[in-house]
Amino acid sequence: MADTPNSDLLTDVADSVLTITFNRPARKNALTPAMFAEIPQLLREAEANTDIRVVVFTGAGDAFCAGADLGPADPDRERMHAIANMRVTHEGAQVLHDFTKPTVAKINGVVVGAGLNLALGCDLTYAADTARFSEIFAKRGLSLDWGGSYLLPRLVGLHKAKELALLGEIIGADEAAAIGLVNRVVPAAELDAVVADVAARLAAGPPLALSMTKRLLNNSSALSMSQALEAESLAQSVNFSTDDTVEAIRAFQEKRTPEFRGQ
Repeated sequence: MADTPNSDLLTDVADSVLTITFNRPARKNALTPAMFAEIPQLLREAEANTDIRVVVFTGAGDAFCAGADLGPADPDRERMHAIANMRVTHEGAQVLHDFTKPTVAKINGVVVGAGLNLALGCDLTYAADTARFSEIFAKRGLSLDWGGSYLLPRLVGLHKAKELALLGEIIGADEAAAIGLVNRVVPAAELDAVVADVAARLAAGPPLALSMTKRLLNNSSALSMSQALEAESLAQSVNFSTDDTVEAIRAFQEKRTPEFRGQ
């Protein structure tokens, strides 16, 4: 995951947390085709790396991500049919959705279009009070992409999703929190500390149990109650066979903090 200060995607690993920073502040961190292609690669590497337990996405400067860069096209991608091009672009959305470890969006500023849908695809979202949000596609003559049609109605309900998508208006952080787009809004000066605390708590948690909880919740809307209970039974059966559950019970009895190893 090595990069240089001039990379469009910066990576940093500390205390089992991988931070991926969109690094095009002059363009409000708009995503280039190369960045779209690199996101799933980074996530696959993080999935395979047992030292990484949490991934945090954020942006450099005063923006999280302005969506896709609509500037000059990549010549290689121009030769592709539009549907093939979009499938490549959307690969990261699917990999993020299937990613088994906790993901956090640290929304430090403007977040629109595909950038917003990337943030909504994360498990937890925390925003500075200065952040601004928009499903801006309609104003660019486009329809939703990067999972917006799937994520948005599940988070805010169908009618509100249609309002956000069809009008493409910009809303503030407080409204975003009120309708369920983000978990919490904090003063901009406190955002780094709040997300660092959340990421540390997630990294200290039981990796296998957290991954199965993610999967249970992500799949819940497609299941009946009996199917959900069966899925929970299978997950708990796995948990009871792990060293982490033994450690958690022992730590509870010994009145100490458990040390989870993902085993």
